[in-house]
Amino acid sequence: MADSIRWFDTVDSTNTRLLAEQAGLPDRTVYAALFQTAGRGQKGNRWESRPGENLTFSILLKPAQLSAREQFILSQVVALGLTDYLAEQGVEATIKWPNDIYAGDRKICGTLIEPTLSGGRVASAVAGIGLNLNQHVFDPSIPNPTSLALETGKAYDVQAELPKLLACIFRYCDKLDSAYARNGFDAAYLEKLYRRGAWHTFEELPASDVPAEHRSGRRIEARILGIDTAARLLLEHRDGTLHAYGFKEIKYVR
Repeated sequence: MADSIRWFDTVDSTNTRLLAEQAGLPDRTVYAALFQTAGRGQKGNRWESRPGENLTFSILLKPAQLSAREQFILSQVVALGLTDYLAEQGVEATIKWPNDIYAGDRKICGTLIEPTLSGGRVASAVAGIGLNLNQHVFDPSIPNPTSLALETGKAYDVQAELPKLLACIFRYCDKLDSAYARNGFDAAYLEKLYRRGAWHTFEELPASDVPAEHRSGRRIEARILGIDTAARLLLEHRDGTLHAYGFKEIKYVR
């Protein structure tokens, strides 16, 4: 596995670099960096990481039999692999829809999946992952961060941990082209879904070009039941009605 990992001391973004260079590269090629100068998160959000303290990397995935409408399976594969890795380190993690990873109520990892579609199928995808490994001090503007070191009290060798984490993700990749991909991923993902089944306060966000963190809307009390076939979050409101929300259409409050 180490032969498929290309390490950079510094790079703008492993996702940007791997997307630009993916032609001709084999499935499961990994670009990793000790520091990213322009790390990216969902919808253009910035990923903050101190140099050399965390795992910041991207994986090239080339599924053989995945349709465009099934592309959310790739998010499930990555998220489930991450929770398995953290469980091996003694941390019980959950998946905050769609694909952030939480330890308790704190974010420990973020992912960004960027697919390339062709003829109604997923030709390839680059999965960018930022896992807080050793960082103890974070930008105060980040609301709820944590790291593996903060959770366990241990220090980690960044380069030594990456193959262990990849092994967890690739175990799910091995099942991508099987019947498990259509059934087992959904069940495993729902089992790990953050706050599923309990009543919490959410905020419905109005459609706007303004970033979600700067929008406000109607607050509701609801519980997460799962996701629909379009990978939208399914919430049951207190009045018993069921509603589906896309990314950045709903905000967790408490």
